[in-house]
Amino acid sequence: MKLTPVLCLTLTLAGIGVAAAQDSSDMKPPAVIQINREWLKPGKSGAIHDRSEAAFVSLMNKGKLQGHYIALNSMTGKSRAIYITRFPSFEAWENDNKIFEKNASLASELDHAISADADMLEGMDSAALTYNEELSFHPRPDFSHARYYELTAFKVRIGHEKEWRESTKAYKEILEKAGSNQHWGMYELMYGGEAGTYIALTHRASLAEVDSERTEDKKIMEAMGGEEAAAKLNQMFGAAVESVRTELFTINPRQSYVDEATMKADADFWKPKAPKSTVAATAKPAATTAKPASR
Repeated sequence: MKLTPVLCLTLTLAGIGVAAAQDSSDMKPPAVIQINREWLKPGKSGAIHDRSEAAFVSLMNKGKLQGHYIALNSMTGKSRAIYITRFPSFEAWENDNKIFEKNASLASELDHAISADADMLEGMDSAALTYNEELSFHPRPDFSHARYYELTAFKVRIGHEKEWRESTKAYKEILEKAGSNQHWGMYELMYGGEAGTYIALTHRASLAEVDSERTEDKKIMEAMGGEEAAAKLNQMFGAAVESVRTELFTINPRQSYVDEATMKADADFWKPKAPKSTVAATAKPAATTAKPASR
């Protein structure tokens, strides 16, 4: 959700259409998403990381995993890669993990890929979130032609969920009245972080969309009813939210494991031709700790 300067936020929560759809042909936001973050060592991004991550994409295809994921590389903030895996349910996530539990050969390959990738990382973490339809605004499940994502994290104060929901719903009504082009899918953290954390996801085909939305402030203010009404809404939002942070990412098709419908919709982007010098990632000694199947 891009809360404009009217709400005292310097956000452009625009890349979220909907974090990603379970299958772009279904055109529905996924009920569950897993977000993995990899903090990269200096000099370990770019093509060298692409080659390492190619091993995971190959494994997901080989195992025919249900949980497809989109890979994002940071354009702002600390250097990192983010993988958003989407599932229709927690059971579907469990079923993907069972594929590796039942296939020793596949599990061994996964261990090798994890070990090789670990040499490039300073650290990693993971979280699971659930879709909140009430707090989303015109989500766009079809991300097949997207090139960028914006992730905005909101930390809601304990005991102020009511104000958070009311201020967000009020802002949605204002945007509707103003005819805004903003859109986002809102996800609530369930595992892997502090309670009261929400993440809004917006995807964009071009950064020109950000420029376009920046011109909407005047009509949004008019739809709000002027500065006095805006101040009241801002006060409600400020009482509910402890902090807000927005980061911009570019989509990396070489590290993504997307469904067939998405692939076919823009094959030139999702299946880029590898340079002649590109060599498949070399397997390294197996990791001692098994990892979840999803990325």
